[in-house]
Amino acid sequence: MTMTSNHSLGADAHAGPVNDMTDPDPEVPERARGPRRYSAKYKAQILEEYEGLDKAGKGALLRREGLYTSLISEWRKQRDRGALQALAKPAGRPLADPRDQQVARLRKQNERLQAEVQGKLSALLEQLATDSVTQDQGGTG
Repeated sequence: MTMTSNHSLGADAHAGPVNDMTDPDPEVPERARGPRRYSAKYKAQILEEYEGLDKAGKGALLRREGLYTSLISEWRKQRDRGALQALAKPAGRPLADPRDQQVARLRKQNERLQAEVQGKLSALLEQLATDSVTQDQGGTG
């Protein structure tokens, strides 16, 4: 087994001088971007389109969108889990939060007590006014 070195390749081994101070390559992004994020709507549209295509069409779709089959598989699992969760929910109105029920009960009680106090206060003031009028009429006659 023969090992070759750069020296044996000759001058053609390097296309040009390597210079770290040159302008950055415009094809290479300056910093790596984080993982792509996809909306639920986009995932659903791609899955629907993907599942309606033949093998060649599926490959073309993946290339066009820059996706991998592993993403499609994961999106299917997400969709199926979401569908199962939606089916597991009980039908009808969602149950109210116990705190919301307590707040509503306390508000109703507060309104009832305020009305009761207002009624008693009004009756007391009316009684005081009537007693005052009666005393004024009795003391002058």
